[in-house]
Amino acid sequence: MSGNGVAEAIRAENIVKRFGSIVALNGVSIKVHRGEMLGILGDNGAGKSTLIKCMTGFHQPDSGRIFVDGTEVVLDSVDRARSFGIECVYQDLALVNTLSVYHNMFLNRELRKPPFGLLDHAEMRRRTADALNDIGVGVPSVEEEVARLSGGQRQAIAVARAVYSNARILLLDEPLAAMGARESGLIIDLIERLRTRGDIAMIMIAHNYAQTLDVCDRVVLVQHGEITFEGRSAETSVEQLLEIVRREYRAARRGL
Repeated sequence: MSGNGVAEAIRAENIVKRFGSIVALNGVSIKVHRGEMLGILGDNGAGKSTLIKCMTGFHQPDSGRIFVDGTEVVLDSVDRARSFGIECVYQDLALVNTLSVYHNMFLNRELRKPPFGLLDHAEMRRRTADALNDIGVGVPSVEEEVARLSGGQRQAIAVARAVYSNARILLLDEPLAAMGARESGLIIDLIERLRTRGDIAMIMIAHNYAQTLDVCDRVVLVQHGEITFEGRSAETSVEQLLEIVRREYRAARRGL
């Protein structure tokens, strides 16, 4: 439990991950509580994505421990992680642009009607509409081809699909990347609605410091596979984070 009595959803302790001679993560520890959103900041190659992949079963850490709901677990596959309610929405979204919204919602888990196993399109359309309405995602029609939707709408559908899959720990890989203000606002509103439910813990990888501080409860800064800063967003400024990065840059230049 946290100090305010909210249950801890996921915790990673002293995660180490190497790729040959490259140390991608060097003793990284984070935790997130139910109804909380943690932002993970850092440059490309800092180790953010590797950490997320260890927490979703895509990579197995060389050492360290992961706990879900306070119990240590071994996430040796993506399916195993999903069995604990861990879902990740990656930048590429894994949507099929030539398929409809409802087909994407049920991709690889289509509903079928007995006794012949024909696709139950009507039920998939109904459930998709209900799922989108439940979290406030608006699209012209669940029969609309995904390619015709905006980037923000596509991102929202990917998030909705994860939530509909009973995600209890939702990891978002750069959900606001390459989006304008209007589309970013759509995703931020969706994140806020999910957070107010109180049952989903969220982790967001990002580059944009200002957006992350606005959206997240807490932030960590990852540099060269280590956490160099952790703090509450309300007590952290963009300038503070930039100064940490500048110090590292100056130190690197002095070492040349």
